[in-house]
Amino acid sequence: MTNNSVTLEQLNAMIDRLIEADGVIDDAENHRKALLDQAFEDKDGIDHAEVMSILTSLSGADGEKAPPESALIREMMDELKSSSVEETTENKSEVEQDKEPNDSSPDAEGGNESPSDHDVGHDDDAIPDSTELLDIDGEAHMWIKNLDLHYGSAQAIYNVSIPFQRNAVTALIGPSGCGKSTLLRCLNRMNDLIPICKIDGSIELDGEEIMGRGADLVTIRRRVGMVFQKPNPFPKSIYDNVAYGVRLHYTPSRRELDRIVEESLKRAAIWQEVNDRLHELGTSLSGGQQQRLCIARTIAVEPEVILMDEPCSALDPIATAKIEELILELKKHFTVVIVTHSMSQAQRVSDYTGFMYLGRLVEFDKTAKIFGDPKEELTARYVSGRFG
Repeated sequence: MTNNSVTLEQLNAMIDRLIEADGVIDDAENHRKALLDQAFEDKDGIDHAEVMSILTSLSGADGEKAPPESALIREMMDELKSSSVEETTENKSEVEQDKEPNDSSPDAEGGNESPSDHDVGHDDDAIPDSTELLDIDGEAHMWIKNLDLHYGSAQAIYNVSIPFQRNAVTALIGPSGCGKSTLLRCLNRMNDLIPICKIDGSIELDGEEIMGRGADLVTIRRRVGMVFQKPNPFPKSIYDNVAYGVRLHYTPSRRELDRIVEESLKRAAIWQEVNDRLHELGTSLSGGQQQRLCIARTIAVEPEVILMDEPCSALDPIATAKIEELILELKKHFTVVIVTHSMSQAQRVSDYTGFMYLGRLVEFDKTAKIFGDPKEELTARYVSGRFG
């Protein structure tokens, strides 16, 4: 777990402060349990963006205004950031003390020092400028350029630039708390829902800037779809789950809607499993089927880009294999960006990989290069399991 990770105990203490200040929604305890169970289901710590999202959800902020409790949330996030910085500074001091030459040591000249002797992961100076790392073979469908993101005064993303090649899969990897999910949510402006989130920089979709005030968020989120970590079908029929987004944008004829639903379920590789159950609840499906249903719901509105935030983390190996096969099929029609903790998954499904650490892009290259011959020592240590 990195210095930027927040434990369940820490987050519970923050929520308790919010409750004491009477800054939470009704039935907050039930919502609290559900949110925490999901966030910590398979990990010991979560990043600052997830903390911010949970606190904001419990406070009832709607993204269009900053309620009074936002000041308390901002204060707690600042404290969190400060404690992370202090801990990192202490660790770096310890490393520097370890590096002091000893006259009697064969390493006094520095010639025999092994890269694994010290925790280079805490050395910010080892993280290069991401603008020097960018190279893709084809056309960039989306571009993140010089992006910084703050929660109040706490910075979570530092000057990140990444091109996303059209009809390719790009994976974002890195330890918990490195900012990869936060960065992903910038691509369809989901972070706009967090009142104290401030983003500087540029994101282009087909050469069009989508970060401006005049950008149409409904259109952006139709063009850039999102599949979340845990399957989240609506409490509606399988048919209505897929048709839901289509009906929001226009009113198709029944025949056209039937065609869209069938085609979307086929493209999500689930049609054969549900074609005789379309009027059953989507929540009655297995976990893997629910995730493919959510993918069908996403592609029904014909997005150009599909974002996937750890789409297999809640699934068993068989369901995971089906999703991975589907990702490889989807890239024929869409640009796909996936966040994953599984380095083997990144190798199996992605064409390009970006390694992130402490809110910075350490290295970006073809996936085979990242895992076979990385340029940066931090990357080499992470992908080989020697990180930390």
